[in-house]
Amino acid sequence: MEEINIKQLTLAVRTIAEEKNLPEETVLSVIEQAIAAAWRRDNGERDQEVRSELNVNDGTANVFVSREVVETVGSEALEISLTDAKKVKKDAVIGDVIEEKHEVTSFGRVAAQTAKQVVLQRLREAEREVVLEEYEDKIGTVVNGMVQRVEPRVIRVELGKATGIIPQSEQIQGEFYNVGSRIKVYIKDIERDNRGPQLILSRGNEQFVEYLFRQEVPELETGAVEIKAIAREAGRRTKLAVASTVPGVDPVGTFVGGHGTRVQAVMNEIGDQEKIDIVTFDDNNEQFIKNALSPAEVSKVEIDEAEKRAKVFVNEDQQSIAIGRAGQNVRLASRLTGYELDIEQAATKPAPAPKKNIEDSLLDAVQESTSDDE
Repeated sequence: MEEINIKQLTLAVRTIAEEKNLPEETVLSVIEQAIAAAWRRDNGERDQEVRSELNVNDGTANVFVSREVVETVGSEALEISLTDAKKVKKDAVIGDVIEEKHEVTSFGRVAAQTAKQVVLQRLREAEREVVLEEYEDKIGTVVNGMVQRVEPRVIRVELGKATGIIPQSEQIQGEFYNVGSRIKVYIKDIERDNRGPQLILSRGNEQFVEYLFRQEVPELETGAVEIKAIAREAGRRTKLAVASTVPGVDPVGTFVGGHGTRVQAVMNEIGDQEKIDIVTFDDNNEQFIKNALSPAEVSKVEIDEAEKRAKVFVNEDQQSIAIGRAGQNVRLASRLTGYELDIEQAATKPAPAPKKNIEDSLLDAVQESTSDDE
C-alpha cells in the first residue's frame, strides 16, 4: 500500500490556491472529489454515491457513502436493507438515504494515481472557470485576439489570459486565418459542457458588424442615427436598416461616410468580398419592404399581415436583381423586414398600337372615300 498522506494534502490546499490564484474552498473541493474517487477505486463500485470531507485543522479525511433503504437489496453498493440501516440510524424507514462514514488513512497505488489525475484535471477546469469569469462582463463586446491554431472545424484564438474558439458557423465564409495573425472577435458566449467552460467567439454574426459600425459612426453614440435591423450572411452580404432621429440628417449617408470612408473601414475588417447594403428604415412596412429589396426597383407591394407575408411585384428586368444571386437579396430582405417575401412579375401593360405615318392615313382616307362612293 502506498500512503497518501492526508496531512500533506491539507497543507497542499493552501499552496495550490496561492500558486493557481484560486480560492481555497475551490481547491479543497477538488481534493475532496479526488479522495472520494480514490476511495471508490479501492473500496467501492463505479456508480456508488461517494463524497468526502477533509478536515483542514487536524488533517483527517472521512468518506461518506450513500445508500437507499430498500426491502430487498438488489445492489449492495447502492442499496441497504432496513435491518442494516437501523444499525446506522435507529428511525430509518424504506426510501431513506443512509450515509455511512468511513475514515480514510491510506490508498493503494492505483487509487493514489487516480486521485492525482482527478486533482490535475479539476484544477485545470477550475483555473479556466476563474479566467472565464473575467470574460463574463465582456460578453457582447469585440476584443483583439491572436490566431493560435487553425483546426478543420474551429479556430482557436488567444485573448490575453484566456483562449476562445470560433466555431465554423461563426466564421466569415471564405476568410483565411493565419496562425499568429491578429484579429478582432466578438465575444458571443461562455458555453459550459462536460469538457469544461469554453469561450465562444464570432466574426460571422450581425452584432460583429454592428459593433464595427459603432466604432466608425459617432452619431450612433449620440443617438442621432440608429440601426433598426441587420441581416447578414457572413462573407457574402449584409443588409442594414438605419434611421435618423434628427430632422435633416440623412441616415444612409451618415453610415456610408464621406467618399464611403465609414463603410469602407468596416469592409476592411470583414473583407471586401462581403457587400454591405445600407437602406432607410420606414415605419410604413410597404415602403420598408421596397427599401429593403434595394438595389431592385419595386412596382408594388401587397402585404398579408396575418401571415406576415408580402407579394412584391417587379418589372421583368428587375426580377433577377430583386431575387439576387442564389436568392440572397430576397432572403436577407425577408429577414430584415420580418416578412416572408414572394417576388412576382408585375403585369405588363399592353403595348400601345404603333402610330401610323401620315401617308398611310391619307391612303386609308382615300380608300374609305372611294368605298363610300361605290
